[in-house]
Amino acid sequence: MSYRETSSINTVSSGIEINKVLRNTYFLLGLTLAFSALTAVIAMAMNLSPLASIVCFVAGFIMLFVVNKKADSASGIFWVFGFAGALGASLGPLLNAYAGLANGPSLIMQALGGTAVIFFALSAYVLTTRKDFSFMGGFLMVGLIVALVAIIANIFLAIPALSLAVSAAIIMIMSGFILFDTSRIIHGGETNYIRATVGLYLNIFNIFVHLLSLLGIMGDD
Repeated sequence: MSYRETSSINTVSSGIEINKVLRNTYFLLGLTLAFSALTAVIAMAMNLSPLASIVCFVAGFIMLFVVNKKADSASGIFWVFGFAGALGASLGPLLNAYAGLANGPSLIMQALGGTAVIFFALSAYVLTTRKDFSFMGGFLMVGLIVALVAIIANIFLAIPALSLAVSAAIIMIMSGFILFDTSRIIHGGETNYIRATVGLYLNIFNIFVHLLSLLGIMGDD
């Protein structure tokens, strides 16, 4: 067998493997988002307290480290659902607060719709163009660190304009991460669909939360 034939076979095999990872990632992502939505609704119905919400949020991020450790084993699936369920439940008080507003249900639906449009549009762009966005990794991490510092600072400053700017910035940063993470999958940079799912889930989660916040601030005006 010639080098060209061997190379061609390896390319086809690699393409099949990448498509498998992509397919498994989107399937698992859909399931975890649905489960997250279910736990959010349950948390709303139980009228989960803000303190319990914080506990769920912290538990979710603790499980994030477990997921990364268990991603290569069968138990990784269990931890992914635990992680998504905890983060979904943590949204209970926030969603109840918005649901209690006159235009709250509309804001929640707008945030859900906007998040879906952003995710599908950016994912479709990467999958169609096959562009490599790996160069964005460093810029996105720097942007995320700056945004986190701004969030911590605004806890003490409580400046509405800063909240608006931070929410807009995080939406843009997470949109960039969707391009980056999807690009890594289709170019073979991420071969574990559990880790890929967690990355995309976090992007979607943060876009939804900050888009809801942005819509809420603008609605107050």
